[in-house]
Amino acid sequence: FFFQSMVSREKTLVLFDVDGTLTDPRKVALPEMKTFLAKLREKVTIGVVGGSDLTKAKEQLGEDYLDIVDYAFPENGLEAFKDGKPLEVQSLKKHLGEDNIKRLVKFILKYISEIDDIPVMRGTFIEFRNGMLNVSPVGRNCSQEERDAFEKFDQASGLRKKMVAVLEKEFADLKLKFSIGGQISFDVFPQGWDKTYCLRFVEDKGFSEIHFFGDKTAPGGNDYEIFEDKRTIGHTVTSPNETLKICTDLFMK
Repeated sequence: FFFQSMVSREKTLVLFDVDGTLTDPRKVALPEMKTFLAKLREKVTIGVVGGSDLTKAKEQLGEDYLDIVDYAFPENGLEAFKDGKPLEVQSLKKHLGEDNIKRLVKFILKYISEIDDIPVMRGTFIEFRNGMLNVSPVGRNCSQEERDAFEKFDQASGLRKKMVAVLEKEFADLKLKFSIGGQISFDVFPQGWDKTYCLRFVEDKGFSEIHFFGDKTAPGGNDYEIFEDKRTIGHTVTSPNETLKICTDLFMK
């Protein structure tokens, strides 16, 4: 499906997830990854699409994040940038309205307060972002050690999966999507606001191929929809090293 001679900045767009793809989860991008992206950008157009907001994306990819890519899509593209300039901002507040947000927040906090067997609980159980709620039963300001312990507990108990099933039923009227990603949390956002949201900014820009690299590409993972989308060629990776390897083979030979 792929011809080396076709690779060009005009015709080829390569989009990357952040955690597990360009960086280790929640860690900073290594210098060799940033050097690689600069080289890759000479060959193809590059973009990054992540669930985190711009501030968190800059913590991982550097303050110069908007300058080192062609397209930047924090919050799945609800904030969208091309060549460092903003294209659009959409918000959950506008979309759902305050009453529905309160209904959701109250229900989630009550549910979390009644979980008995969780190893530890810390703080920031709900983080309100521009385009989503991020829900963490253990609390986002847990330590790395507590994060790892919760992840093991969640794998054994299926806590996040069960919680999502309850919320899907309770809030069916709001047409929300629940996406489990990372070690400790899941995202809540309107249907269609997954990573495919960013494709509206690039699908009519004349690219003959849009590649996507991500690690959570199985059903339920936050890369699944864009990975499966007919507009993209999806690649599953398990680490930043694998991203480097596959990109080198495809675009740099």
